[in-house]
Amino acid sequence: METRRLGRLGHESSVLVFGAAALAEVSQDVADEALDLALAAGINHLDVAADYGDAELRLGHRMRHIRDRVFLATKTGQRDRDAAWAQINRSLERLDTDHVDLLQLHAVCDLADLDRVTGPGGALEAAVRARDEGLVGGIGITGHTHDAPVVHAEALRRFDFDTVLTPLNVALDDRPGYRDAYEALVAAVRAADVGLMTIKAFARRNWPGERRLSTWYEPLTEQDHLTAACSWVLDGHPEVTGIATAGETGLLREMIAAERDRAGTTPERSREVLRAVEGYSSPFLAMPF
Repeated sequence: METRRLGRLGHESSVLVFGAAALAEVSQDVADEALDLALAAGINHLDVAADYGDAELRLGHRMRHIRDRVFLATKTGQRDRDAAWAQINRSLERLDTDHVDLLQLHAVCDLADLDRVTGPGGALEAAVRARDEGLVGGIGITGHTHDAPVVHAEALRRFDFDTVLTPLNVALDDRPGYRDAYEALVAAVRAADVGLMTIKAFARRNWPGERRLSTWYEPLTEQDHLTAACSWVLDGHPEVTGIATAGETGLLREMIAAERDRAGTTPERSREVLRAVEGYSSPFLAMPF
């Protein structure tokens, strides 16, 4: 699998980042099978969060045996310093490790939320303390919603984050103003040598009815659609170091195949394929949380 340098952190990360939200509600056997599949495919970057159910525990079960093989990232969804500090330490216990390579402030989606985490007594202070004490390597920020690129660009003006995880797919790129906001974020990322990762590459839309998979949005499921989604982001956006896999273990094999086979298409053709998908739209039109 292709690897790309994760900004100034220097890690050569696999272009598929294992989205461990997929492990939130599965058995240890299912988690082990998914993790083995990811590692065998060359995925070396695991992305989890304290808020992903039992996902940290599922990874922690294996961590002593694989820690030297993976770049391990987790997230805190807490907004104030003391709660974030407690959650960071709990994550280390659940992951059965003495440090993570990246701690991300989770789901910072609007400027008011950014004010809370970066202001006095905010979660950022806990992240900096954890970095200073050797509990975490880099500090990053993540977020959903159509405003994420704007919020993340502002975050980089306030603090020297090492990474950004922001949404990107064709449906979002087609929204008025989104591309301009994303490109402004890219300029800020490049100027500071920040690692830029993206989420929702494999999203199709909000669920039109009953949810049938573990993702809160309906993902793409057809192989040609998954391959197009992978190609459009990775081949059309060299600034992106990696895309998070959708939070569904049943699609992991197909997403790995998409990365492997993406050389057979182009970003332009991929855009055409995705625009033709029935109901293809932003997953942020209706947020379930």
